[in-house]
Amino acid sequence: MISSSQNHLLGQMQALESMARGESVQPQLKPEQGSSFGNLMQQAINQVNETQMHANQLGQSFELGEKVDLAEVMIAIQKSRVSFQALTEVRNKLLSAYQDVMNMPV
Repeated sequence: MISSSQNHLLGQMQALESMARGESVQPQLKPEQGSSFGNLMQQAINQVNETQMHANQLGQSFELGEKVDLAEVMIAIQKSRVSFQALTEVRNKLLSAYQDVMNMPV
C-alpha cells in the first residue's frame, strides 16, 4: 500500500516531468502559490532521501534481529529504488530540455 507521502512524491515528480516536457500541469498537481521550480525539485529530492533512509533503517533493524517483517523491508527497499529511478529520469529529462534550449539558434 502506498502512503500519502509517497503519493504526494509521485505526484510532484509527475508534475516536474510534465513541466520538463512543456506540457500543462494538471490542476491537482499544481504547486502551491509562490513555490518555485527549485523548491519543488528540492522537496522531491528530500522525499526520495527520506524514503531511502526509511528503507535503510528497516534493513538495519532486520539485520539486528528486531521484529521487522522481511517483506516490509524488501518493499521499502524497492520503493526506495523506484523513487530514486523516477527522480533520476526527471533529472535526465530536465538536462535534455536544457541542452535543447541551449542548442537553439538565436
